[in-house]
Amino acid sequence: MSRFEFAGVRLSRVWLLPLAWLALTAQAQQADPAKAQRSALAGIGRTATPAEVKAWDIDVRPDFKGLPKGQGSVRQGEVIWEAQCASCHGSFGESSAVFTPIAGGTTAADVKSGRVDGLMPGANQPQRTTMMKMSTLSTLWDYINRAMPWTSPKSLTANEVYAVTAYILNLGNVLPEDFTLSDSNIREVQGRLPNRNGMTTAHAMWPGRELGGTDRPDVQGSACMTNCGGEAVVKSFLPDYARNAHGNLAEQSRNIGPTRGADTTRAALAAGVSPVSDLKQPVAAVVVAQRATENVVPAGPAQSPVTTAAVTPMLQKNACLACHGMDSKLVGPAFKDIASKYKDRTDAVSYLSGKIRAGGQGVWGAIPMPAQSLSPEESAQLAQWLAQGMNK
Repeated sequence: MSRFEFAGVRLSRVWLLPLAWLALTAQAQQADPAKAQRSALAGIGRTATPAEVKAWDIDVRPDFKGLPKGQGSVRQGEVIWEAQCASCHGSFGESSAVFTPIAGGTTAADVKSGRVDGLMPGANQPQRTTMMKMSTLSTLWDYINRAMPWTSPKSLTANEVYAVTAYILNLGNVLPEDFTLSDSNIREVQGRLPNRNGMTTAHAMWPGRELGGTDRPDVQGSACMTNCGGEAVVKSFLPDYARNAHGNLAEQSRNIGPTRGADTTRAALAAGVSPVSDLKQPVAAVVVAQRATENVVPAGPAQSPVTTAAVTPMLQKNACLACHGMDSKLVGPAFKDIASKYKDRTDAVSYLSGKIRAGGQGVWGAIPMPAQSLSPEESAQLAQWLAQGMNK
């Protein structure tokens, strides 16, 4: 059998055919990679049906390709909003209790110019809202359609999505109260967005080319976050002599954003809190702790068990289940975890009742819980249900 030299290796003739086949296969894949891929996947899976493709192909592009036909008025959107959206976003889209605010920070001048002044350098704007940042109306429509409401995404019809979108635009002073948004006029409405001219693709190191900065990319590819210093601890408080010098800061604070002013009509520290010099949390957080002890119902003598069936209507009425699951965490902790945390606390009913009514932040993470408008009797019933371990 004759032999040949190939790359310094002596090969017999019988190996030439496999080598030639591999070379031809590689050439075929380079010439038509799609065909090679189809050949490799032959017999695997099946072609999606038109109905399956339609179920997934729901995105709406900035040029409004993919937008379904339909319409919805501002007034219709308000009804849907109050029923399914206000519990997280507030009746006027201004709440920051669960998510960042949707409305606020835009003016009639912004609608006219298409550039939000509150986003420009030097603007005294504490919180950037959705209406301030949004430059394409398709983004708002698409997100509501695929992700809202929080507890039941994709449950809104196309007409309902148009209506909710119209209501949000009305909150941002883009549309009048008697307007009906539809697939035929949405392109016209796009031309009214306060920040329609604010989108840019010139992304670089801050402050960027538009503000006289650099064009270098944000990521340089070099290692970072090495030899860092220790964790920073921010300590913040108001000295007693300046605490109420300019009135109650809580009443003067902004109505959007997660930041709340300290209630300067109250003492700086709650009972049992370490001195101000050692305070590791803002005074505003201490005020929250103070409020949690206000208007609470005394524990009193042992009471009969409160069942889950008894409190469920109250949980549904006050939209508690939108943020808390019975056994799993949603926006806030699961009721099961709350019950477990405070099961051995002797004043659990009094403490939890106060926390429910006053709201708070920090015990279960950074997302705050707004104050709840329950009566002392209602909050005490919920607190007792939790303290007793969520009786079935």
